[in-house]
Amino acid sequence: MPEHEDFRIEKLARLRAGGIDPHGSRFPGARSTEEIRNLCIPENEGLPVRAAGRITNIRWMGKATFIDIQDWTGRVQVYIKKNKVSDARFEEHKLLDLGDIIGVDGGLAKTKTGEVTIFADNFTLLTKALISPPEKWHGLKDVEIRYRRRYVDLFTNPEVMRTFLLRSHILRYIRNCMEKRGFVEVETPMMQSIPGGAAARPFITHHNALDMDLFLRVAPELYLKRLLVGGMERVFEINRNFRNEGISTRHNPEFTMMEAYQAYADYTDMMELTESVISGIARDLIGSLRISFGDIALDMTPPWARRCYSDLLQEYAGVRLGDSEAITSRVRMEPALAKVDVKNSHPDVLANELFEELVEPRLSAPTFVIDYPKSLCPLTKACAAEPELAQRFELYIAGMECANAYSELNDPEEQEKRFVEQVGDADERERIDRDFLDAQGYGMPPAGGLGIGIDRIVMILTNNASIRDVILFPLLRRETDESKNE
Repeated sequence: MPEHEDFRIEKLARLRAGGIDPHGSRFPGARSTEEIRNLCIPENEGLPVRAAGRITNIRWMGKATFIDIQDWTGRVQVYIKKNKVSDARFEEHKLLDLGDIIGVDGGLAKTKTGEVTIFADNFTLLTKALISPPEKWHGLKDVEIRYRRRYVDLFTNPEVMRTFLLRSHILRYIRNCMEKRGFVEVETPMMQSIPGGAAARPFITHHNALDMDLFLRVAPELYLKRLLVGGMERVFEINRNFRNEGISTRHNPEFTMMEAYQAYADYTDMMELTESVISGIARDLIGSLRISFGDIALDMTPPWARRCYSDLLQEYAGVRLGDSEAITSRVRMEPALAKVDVKNSHPDVLANELFEELVEPRLSAPTFVIDYPKSLCPLTKACAAEPELAQRFELYIAGMECANAYSELNDPEEQEKRFVEQVGDADERERIDRDFLDAQGYGMPPAGGLGIGIDRIVMILTNNASIRDVILFPLLRRETDESKNE
């Protein structure tokens, strides 16, 4: 952590000695810098305005000073001139530094060079910064420091601020889309006695009062389906999930999903919903259905491709689904899969290893991969014509899985059979959610279910290569003593 600079501490003392509170108070009535720039038209010349923001640049000119201030909508120039403000204020402004936050009152006009400027009648120190902004306001460059000090990253890198404001707009857009389709937003438990809804390693915590272990949810699925049983026919939740697994540019242990369930629908309805919502975000918020993600040009125009899992496996891995011998042999040939336990793995699991390694990276354009092996989908209805396949799709964009959806299995007897097959060992059957099976026994309507990975969608739509660039505070290793002193 940088130390407080001595010259700033000295100025802090001088401000206090002069009766000035260096950490200010409320400053009502300030307009955003964006609004002020829009107001600066000839007929508004001299219009009194009030603004507040962080100082990003100071140009001293003797009896006058130009200062740039920045808020979360942009930047505006301030002109402080001796004889225009009080003598006390002019002396006070000499104690300002980069990073300080000030409020300004003055008349609005443009300079001779056309710069929108507030000609200050008065200013107020709202916060004295004790640490200088990095690299003379050229922004944080070290990626690790950017993630650890996101608060600095936000005010020094305008594109970072834009990304996170856009993320907020994307979430609001999704909510509006779902509500227009008759869905209601609900909340389900984040601490669960039995982790369910996805095959993932959970985080474990302990409830002292009940003296019981609990699990941070890996997915809200089984609770949302209980609501279908209860008669809530269209529900969605924008939720935080937790999976005690790896960290990479595409994975964070804590991540955001939008899950939705619609009674009397199936996975084809979920395809339409997914396509509509994501393409709508591109069209209405990004401003174009043609976007770039790194060096990949993406066309988000519906309809998107639908490809069968088995066809893609044969096309890119050269094996046919169900051909155990060929699949096993192909896995053994792939250096990246050298650590896969070929001997003790189901052929469909091995096929999926090949799919993830050889097929997924090829799926750049938005593509719905449909009809997965049923053995990989314990919560999904089987295809009527091919009962070894399941009515499931995964959406891939730029080689990343961005959504997952099923025609939901609603037969409690078949569901129990699938759960037993999934856990295998009889000693592990306590992990089966019996209450969920009881709920299905009361009758769960046929339904389509959908999960959209919010973080990855934001990555793609904001052209950020790492998931850490779209999560305000991604999980990081504990900071070492050495790094703290940088």
